[in-house]
Amino acid sequence: MSSHATKPEKYFSAGLLAFVLCGTGIGVSQAQEYPFKAIRVVTSPAGGGNDYPARVIARAVAASLGQQVVVDNRPTALLADLVAKAPPDGYTLLVTGGAHWIGPLLEKVNYDPVGDFAPITLLDRSPTLLVVHPSLPVKNVRQLIALARAKPGEMNYSVGGTGSSNFIAAVLFNHMAGVNIVRIPYKGTGPAMTAVMSGEVQAIFATPSGAASHVKSGRLRALATGSARPSAIVPGLPTIADSGVPGFASESLHALFAPAKTPAAIVTRLNREVVRALQSAEVDALFLQAGIEAAPGSPDDLTSLMKSEIANIGRALKAAGLAAP
Repeated sequence: MSSHATKPEKYFSAGLLAFVLCGTGIGVSQAQEYPFKAIRVVTSPAGGGNDYPARVIARAVAASLGQQVVVDNRPTALLADLVAKAPPDGYTLLVTGGAHWIGPLLEKVNYDPVGDFAPITLLDRSPTLLVVHPSLPVKNVRQLIALARAKPGEMNYSVGGTGSSNFIAAVLFNHMAGVNIVRIPYKGTGPAMTAVMSGEVQAIFATPSGAASHVKSGRLRALATGSARPSAIVPGLPTIADSGVPGFASESLHALFAPAKTPAAIVTRLNREVVRALQSAEVDALFLQAGIEAAPGSPDDLTSLMKSEIANIGRALKAAGLAAP
């Protein structure tokens, strides 16, 4: 066949492709290989807990994706709704903490933490530390539980407000350990920590960065870590799960999401690039400096974690009369 006979076929094929793309609602630009423009990572205000991992990951994956990855800081209360309503094309992502799926257990929100988002990967985890004032006559979790059971309602924790990570840890501990340690709320984790160091309150679930120097100086005593397994951030400290409360896990977590219905191929690409970054020595070092551990995994891993926490913490909140109606 002559070359003149093949040209109409080429033109017809191109025209047919354009027709099919338009007919299925897929624009020509969308048919280009992802990503072909800058990616926006929406997260909470600069300086907050979500901002740091968002910036580390944004820098780490920009080269491998071949596009700018821009961090867009927004008020925390708007994050989920903004991303849930964004086009599911992989160009608007969300970095947020465990409050994203735990918050709805405490109050009604206008989003579904599971149904409105496509999970990409867990980014990091940081253990909570159960610490007490040195005057409390306990050296481990079993002794603390025994004392709390002997004096129900007489011991107390400080918490940095309803919904904070130490609030959730305290509620979960009471429920799983079968104790009644009273929560004393403060306006933030700083005042809550100060209350324990002064002896005004007896215990707190603290972050490693917030408690480390005070434990080292002897102003606080660390009993155990709330992580599901021993943590490199607090080497040598036993887990609460291994110290008398089987199954206990309470950690600060950050994760990456896209809007629901984002194409599976895009989610897979993002997961691959982000997991590769999380496994790098550079990102691992940057995270450890901030008191967090890289925690790469699959989208299914993140979904399972969310559902498990929603179920376990939901039961604890309901038992304490704190669950949203």
